[in-house]
Amino acid sequence: MLNYIWLGLMAIAIVVGGASGKISQVTKAAFDYSGTAVEIALGLVGIMALWLGIMRIAEEAGMVRALARLVRPIARRLFPDVPPDHPAMGAMVLNIAANWLGLGNAATPLGLKAMEELQKLNPEKETATNAMVMFLALNTASITLIPATMIAIRAQLGSSNPTEIIGTTIFASTCATVAAVLATRFLEYAQLQASERKSRLLGLGKAILTIFALVLLLAILKWAGVLSLLFGWLTADLFRRVISFVSDWAIPSLLFAIPVAAAARRVRVYEVFVEGAKEGFQIAIRIIPFLVAILVAIGMFRGSGAMDLFVRIVSPLTNLIGMPAEVLPAALMRPLSGSGTLGIVTELMKTHGPDSFIGRLASTIYGCTETTFYVIAVYFGSIQVKKTRHAVPAGLVGDCAGILGALFICRVMFGK
Repeated sequence: MLNYIWLGLMAIAIVVGGASGKISQVTKAAFDYSGTAVEIALGLVGIMALWLGIMRIAEEAGMVRALARLVRPIARRLFPDVPPDHPAMGAMVLNIAANWLGLGNAATPLGLKAMEELQKLNPEKETATNAMVMFLALNTASITLIPATMIAIRAQLGSSNPTEIIGTTIFASTCATVAAVLATRFLEYAQLQASERKSRLLGLGKAILTIFALVLLLAILKWAGVLSLLFGWLTADLFRRVISFVSDWAIPSLLFAIPVAAAARRVRVYEVFVEGAKEGFQIAIRIIPFLVAILVAIGMFRGSGAMDLFVRIVSPLTNLIGMPAEVLPAALMRPLSGSGTLGIVTELMKTHGPDSFIGRLASTIYGCTETTFYVIAVYFGSIQVKKTRHAVPAGLVGDCAGILGALFICRVMFGK
């Protein structure tokens, strides 16, 4: 898919540039943005090395496993078909915990191991089980506590407060996760046979009655003025200040707490940090070709005037939900390609500024969603599952919820 998108951007840029007399701008943009891509990637080295070094300390100190133990009770309810003591459960819980901490390099092998173990429980080897689909939903719409890559790029592009998107990313990624889980459960129930539906109808009825009772209780409490009495102190300004506090203090707190806790457990923090930091340089160098490819294509697309034309066409639609049309390409690309979205978001921040509303919204969108099609292809491909059932729709529901959650929280926090 990305092949066609990349080729389409290049072709449209040349055609539109030639027709509008801006072919020289197209050429200039190609050379300018190729240099920009390398500058940005090299600028990531320091921050990526810092974060990966700290996260390696957290791994060595057993903090990832501790987080996994906290998640385990929830995981048992999400995966009722998987025995609690099965190796698949342990691998899934560790994968989820690693994803929350932004440990992509550690999360992927754990995820592949989890899929391998889940396949052992699968009676139909070419068809995804309910547990597999739920696990993929939690990977394609994972809660993100620290969007390290976006923080690094925002810092490289001169943001006055690169970490201000931590709070907005946590909020939006939580929206994505909840929506993906609910969509998975709903689609799972819709695909059941009539006899199976009847057997689960009682449990579903209890859940619906519980939700209805909660909604009714909230309505009564609001009518009686109890909610205002209890939560009247939670003003919009206080909400913004809480999110800002989380964003400002998350990194300093982790930089202090993780090494100190690890040292208390006799981890050789300096040596472990250096080993983890080495990966930061490797990752930064590895993304240069991807950034060059997508930034050059987008730069040519913008230089030709095609981007302005696209924005004018989609503005009436995006205005309905209050989203700047310039951000739509990033939102559409996110399920398809992480490197492609990274290029688009980087170009948006370079053009509009990392501290603009567009820059903050694009940063949050990148941090709160995942490359749905890539994750599904890699995880299911690793165990030769061909029938993915409702994994793609559930993942896309999570993506949409994350994008809408990002738009909502960014409008509350940063205004527009």
